[in-house]
Amino acid sequence: MPPKIDQAKCEGAGECYDVCPADPKVFEIKDGKAHVVNPDECIECGACESACPVGAIEME
Repeated sequence: MPPKIDQAKCEGAGECYDVCPADPKVFEIKDGKAHVVNPDECIECGACESACPVGAIEME
């Protein structure tokens, strides 16, 4: 399952994008928030969840 982003918490810092090993990236930073744009590319490594400084990402 791809990560879920709590848009109310997300500050768009981009750490999730930076640490994502997928190619293409699972995330895109748009309008100051992170969005999951390639959910099928997620390898469920959890790096994004750990990297988020505000705890806006949750792996299911």
